[in-house]
Amino acid sequence: MANSTRLISRQADFQRKLRIWYRTHARPLPWRESPSLYKTVVSEFMLQQTQVKTVLPYFARWLATLPDFAALAAAPEAKVLKLWEGLGYYSRARNLHKLAQSVTTLPIPPRTPDAWRALPGVGPYTAAAITSIAFGAPAAVVDGNVVRILARLTADKREFRDSSTAAKEFTSLANALLPTTNPGDHNQAMMELGATVCVRQNPGCPDCPVAEFCIAHQRGHPEKLPRLQPKVIERMFVIRTFCLEHGRLLLRCRDAQSRRLGGLHELPEATDVGVKPAAGDLLLTKRRSITRFQITESIYTTKPSAVLKTRVAATDSLVWVPLTELDSITLSGPHRRWVHAILAQPTP
Repeated sequence: MANSTRLISRQADFQRKLRIWYRTHARPLPWRESPSLYKTVVSEFMLQQTQVKTVLPYFARWLATLPDFAALAAAPEAKVLKLWEGLGYYSRARNLHKLAQSVTTLPIPPRTPDAWRALPGVGPYTAAAITSIAFGAPAAVVDGNVVRILARLTADKREFRDSSTAAKEFTSLANALLPTTNPGDHNQAMMELGATVCVRQNPGCPDCPVAEFCIAHQRGHPEKLPRLQPKVIERMFVIRTFCLEHGRLLLRCRDAQSRRLGGLHELPEATDVGVKPAAGDLLLTKRRSITRFQITESIYTTKPSAVLKTRVAATDSLVWVPLTELDSITLSGPHRRWVHAILAQPTP
């Protein structure tokens, strides 16, 4: 595209202005202070589909408990999941755990994007981020932030199926703009710009260090780009039970091999315990979104009936957990909030 060619022809000036801005405006994030390969890897895994403000307390606790690859590799999975509790997308924690176990068996950590992509949970973006920041590898990161910047810089009006498709389309341009010196700083500057200035709605064009290169800004419609096809939203309705007996709460423990929530506890669904809650027993209704799903979860109080106890006895997945031990188990983040909210309700 002509707009891309024009931008590439001014890449040195673009790189310089972005670099100067980043040195002054970069947020003082903990993985940037006294950086290390381990900090970079942990932060990149935590930041996948999660905002910085959410990650910060988790990162601090993680580093305090598991300060390096060796400590993480040696930790039991239950401890790893407990530290991750509330961040969601638990496959990231399992992959990070497996990655550490792989890295500790190597004489030295891999240094190229291709080598990192062979490790658990590492895709093109994560591989580029880790190797460019830690080793100065000439690999551009292309996430949603970078796609947004490049689409606006070039006023690219193509409609992409999704963000992954858009990332693939913009990778060659991102690499063309990447400097040979300190590519990691450039990558971080691009991500920082997208996260703090070139945001989805109401972009801060007056504060943008590269606004002079941005054709969408010049034409007055940066917030309209990039163009992604709308997601097809699927609605789900889930009925869950809240059953207390002798100071114990009935929970379901997901099979350890479950792809998404293996090893985590959650409130069981009504079908798990063979009961049909009555309308008057409704305790709580919560709505949440996960990827393309909009989920409505209704939680009903349930008495420990004979049918329920038979179900519990027949499966290892349903367990009675003393309320005094709730903090020691790994409970899905939303479920922990729901349990505390219900326990805080006044007794009828």
